[in-house]
Amino acid sequence: MTNILFCGNSGVFDGVICCALSILKRTASKEPFCFYLFTMDVSHLKESYTPIDDRQVAFLREIVREYNPENRVIKVDVTELYMNEFSGCPNEGAYCSPYTLIRLFADKVSEIPDKILYLDVDIMFNRDISLLYDTDVEGYEYAAARDHYGKYLISPNYINAGVLLLNMKEIRKSGLLARARELIKTKKLTFADQSAIIRSTTKKKMLPQRFNDQKFLHSHTVVRHFSKRLFWLPYPHTDNVKQWQVSRVHKIFGYYCFDDILYEYIYLIKRYQKED
Repeated sequence: MTNILFCGNSGVFDGVICCALSILKRTASKEPFCFYLFTMDVSHLKESYTPIDDRQVAFLREIVREYNPENRVIKVDVTELYMNEFSGCPNEGAYCSPYTLIRLFADKVSEIPDKILYLDVDIMFNRDISLLYDTDVEGYEYAAARDHYGKYLISPNYINAGVLLLNMKEIRKSGLLARARELIKTKKLTFADQSAIIRSTTKKKMLPQRFNDQKFLHSHTVVRHFSKRLFWLPYPHTDNVKQWQVSRVHKIFGYYCFDDILYEYIYLIKRYQKED
């Protein structure tokens, strides 16, 4: 079983569908997948902070089972954990949302297996997931690639936490996530959860950039991460183009290699909306 972890509110539905489809379409193995969805209700902080609902879960389950009847989707509501651990903490107004913090509960959820791949939802697989997932992380807490900008501006081995191959057995033993949660509760951190993970790490395995490429797409790229990036033309500016913004992916990046995935996403999301 290949285990994947996504985190977010009801608004991540488009990204989860796109990323899951890219995994299913680019992977040759017939081994089943288990997609875990961490979510919570913190609508008291913001109206849109509602959990991934059961209808979304059922639709995603229907999608993944079309590829393999043994594929699974498991929703884990971590609202209670969040309220007990992080409610009112210095990082509750994190740079993205409080949903960036909830992957830090992975060691407290008994269903999470010993090896799991955490993914941000703005990610597309360009090649077979086994190239990443089969990485040996024995003796390491996790494997991750460098952050495209952080490796120049902060530290040569500064990682991007949008793709983390987690060795949960080692993490539970070392206490990495427990230490990270303590930092979240006590210190205001620039990049909240990412900063907490990096500061709490004992031993990580560095991956080549092709496993989390945040700026370019090469033939050898396994993971293309559609994170915010700097553009120099027609003037220096940042933009945050996501993969489900299909026309922008075409216009700004000139990418057409994901069209088989993105056109299926468009068909599916229209079907979902029609059934509403």
